[in-house]
Amino acid sequence: MVLAASFAGFVWISDIGFRHSIETTVDEASLGNLQSVQRVLAKSVPRGSEKVQNELEDLKDLWANGALFEVLDAERNLVFRSPRFTNALPPLPTNAGSSVSFFTTNLNWLQYRIALQRVDAGGQSFEIHAAVPTEPFDQALDHFRLIEKEALPLVALLASLLGYWLSGRSLAPVNRIMATAERIGVQNLSRRLEVPKARDELRRLSQTLNAMLDRIETSFKRITQFTADASHDLRTPITIIRSTAEITLRRPRSAEEYREALTTVLETSVETSELLENLLTLARADAGAVGMEMHPLELGAHVRKAQQRAMALCADKPLDVAAVTPPEPVWVKADAIAIDRLLLILMDNAVKYTPPGGHCEIALEQEGDQAKIRVRDTGIGIADKDLKSIFERFYRADRARSRNIRGAGLGLAIARWITEMHGGTIAAESQVGGGTTFEVCLPMPVTATS
Repeated sequence: MVLAASFAGFVWISDIGFRHSIETTVDEASLGNLQSVQRVLAKSVPRGSEKVQNELEDLKDLWANGALFEVLDAERNLVFRSPRFTNALPPLPTNAGSSVSFFTTNLNWLQYRIALQRVDAGGQSFEIHAAVPTEPFDQALDHFRLIEKEALPLVALLASLLGYWLSGRSLAPVNRIMATAERIGVQNLSRRLEVPKARDELRRLSQTLNAMLDRIETSFKRITQFTADASHDLRTPITIIRSTAEITLRRPRSAEEYREALTTVLETSVETSELLENLLTLARADAGAVGMEMHPLELGAHVRKAQQRAMALCADKPLDVAAVTPPEPVWVKADAIAIDRLLLILMDNAVKYTPPGGHCEIALEQEGDQAKIRVRDTGIGIADKDLKSIFERFYRADRARSRNIRGAGLGLAIARWITEMHGGTIAAESQVGGGTTFEVCLPMPVTATS
């Protein structure tokens, strides 16, 4: 319908243009004839009326294309008229001056376009009427309109069929994309859409959808791995609690044996509670439901507080735990509880993976517009292949697992999330057997607050 309407509009505009062109051509032809008569009068009037008649008679024979003319004097007496010019024309208005007027009328049952003008020649005033037949032009216009009427439906039909065929070919890749997308599910998230060879919108659409599928697959794998790891890490302490209780209740025990069993249950319950707390923290973080109250914070006090907590953690094994803070205060805009948790996670890792007699240190310094916290230890270290993955959830290096050190692999993931929530960065450097260094960079406010 839109195509047919477009063609109809084009034909209508063409018809108007063709008709205007014909009218212009006819007016120019009648004006040219009028000017020819005017030149004859200017040349023959001074030589007498007889000469005027003879000259106009000769001019009549030159117009073999059917043009007519007549000449009237100032009193509207007929000076000359073509034989077929039988109809008398209305006189020109007195205020017409020497301008040319045009109008259309029928002469001897034929339509003519007539140019009228009052001219002066040889001191006399004449009125000239020059007529040009419009029938040949009207026939050409009718023929053009007939062609339009016959060709418009055919052209519209052919164009519609061609457009339908072309649209089918252009939409074929879309249909293949839809068919492939319908077959992609949970079981085959690795499948991707066909990317067309043409560098057009469909190619960009396919690439965008494939990139989206990559992100969905990655997220799905992370969720699946998260669920599997959480189930595994929760199953172990629950099994320990249940087994300890069942074995203890099989027969009467001494008070000391009951105390040992309850101690095991308590320690395992504490570890399970910590695991659940970490899981809930990460779940709320993923959902965007964790809000932090950012206030001006002096980091030196929190660094020293983290040292005291670390010393309590290593009470059962000899470790040297030190804190280094600058003499001037270092202010950041942060959440106090989150910062304490971040520092405790790093210090807890340092204590856990440092053998007795080792050294752990937490240091604070200001560099430009950043506050830097470094946690160093002389522990077992982290292999290069594990270093890039230690901030992933549930990831624990093989050396850590082999030493049977407690933990679910969530601490560093939470540490990274806390750091990023404060607009900072966290990184690690390590050497197997040579210890590990964690560095946290936090942006400082433009104006320090005391």
